[in-house]
Amino acid sequence: MITLSLAEIAEIVGGQTHDIPDPAATVSGPVVIDSREVERGSLFVAFAGERVDGHDYAQRAVEAGAAAVLAARPVGVPAIVVDDVLAALGALARTVTGRLGTTVVALTGSAGKTSTKDLIAQLLERKGPTVYPAGNLNNEIGLPLTALRATEDTRHLVLEMGARYIGDIRYLTGLVPPRVGLVLNVGTAHIGEFGGREQIAQAKGEMVESLPEDGVAVLNADDPLVRAMSSRTKARVLLFGEAAEADVRGEKVRLTEDGRPAFQLHTPTGCSDVTMRLYGEHHVSNALAAAAVAHELGLSADEIAEGLSEAGTLSRWRMEVTERPDGVTFVNDAYNANPESMKAALRALVAMGKGRRTWAVLGQMAELGDASLAEHDAVGRLAVRLNVSKLVAVGGREASWLQLGAYNEGSWGEESVHVSDAQAAVDLLRSELRPGDVVLVKASRSVGLEQVAMALLENASEGEVAGR
Repeated sequence: MITLSLAEIAEIVGGQTHDIPDPAATVSGPVVIDSREVERGSLFVAFAGERVDGHDYAQRAVEAGAAAVLAARPVGVPAIVVDDVLAALGALARTVTGRLGTTVVALTGSAGKTSTKDLIAQLLERKGPTVYPAGNLNNEIGLPLTALRATEDTRHLVLEMGARYIGDIRYLTGLVPPRVGLVLNVGTAHIGEFGGREQIAQAKGEMVESLPEDGVAVLNADDPLVRAMSSRTKARVLLFGEAAEADVRGEKVRLTEDGRPAFQLHTPTGCSDVTMRLYGEHHVSNALAAAAVAHELGLSADEIAEGLSEAGTLSRWRMEVTERPDGVTFVNDAYNANPESMKAALRALVAMGKGRRTWAVLGQMAELGDASLAEHDAVGRLAVRLNVSKLVAVGGREASWLQLGAYNEGSWGEESVHVSDAQAAVDLLRSELRPGDVVLVKASRSVGLEQVAMALLENASEGEVAGR
């Protein structure tokens, strides 16, 4: 964060100083909410959660080097006390980023946000210092924490914005207003909360409504609900996709023999060929979205193509590919799942596994509401249609719907199995995997299915993760 005195921070957030011997003392380190991440000069933000109260760790944070604590009550160490810690954190992010000359890029969408954010960051770093979130820090806490990592030297600030309800993105864009706003797609993630895709589109469109007249709305030409958002913004519109009308377009899209996407990139300044290191055709749309942002911010077609061809994954458990010494390949995509990303991952598995035996180890897709049965059933059926060799459905009711969909689609019998938990899946795979098999592991984050891949990769040699 830019250097600020404790007195300045107190004024910005409307707080009172407590136990601070020198209000001129400065915060020069990162703003953190985990006392284990404190560095010298940090500001430790104490949130009272359901399980852990950050105020209990205030002394530990100061002992570790924090300059002060942002808290809801006095904590016996230097602190700035406010009525609402979350609102104070947001106010600090809004003020600090407002003082910088940084170009703010924000993106949202039902699927692909984190992978696209990683691609954008790797492209923009070619033009100068770029700050972006680790993982998917895309909510009312994670976004200001990311924004506060920006300094006077930061040229680009890339922010991922998630939404569970209408109004969430409006709130986030109010904290750190973007100049470039990207909407990837409108799918069915969180449809249980929203009630339908039209409501999801309403929420995602808050991104383009936030843009200034001299801003740019980057919209998916291949998604009708996203493309229609052009009427909701006063900013200039830049379209990306495979549609003929897209300003940044992909043509001659194909997959290499090992399942990596390749295409010809067309931008208003030229065209160039791309062959990605990432796996799965769904990354084409992500790459074109990142290319559109990079084009807008001054990269040539050749620079973009080179960057996309060299880019890897920066976030764990997202199509993370590891080959064991015995030739078994694991695709750990267990960070999260929704119907769109689940289907894309299955297609990537099949593309990677040509001539090999493929396993889909799948678990619950959360927050689908009344659509849950139909969506899980559809994923199970797709696994059969794609000729996945083995389906292992892990968990309770939703997993049984996955397995039932597969069984009803193809009378698979032994080709699909329902197991109770991750350990049962590990035991099954340990007994049945053969050299050359390809294994996809994917479920919503709450399922914790990454444990399957981690357990079965314990003896894998280091440094073999593709795209790292």
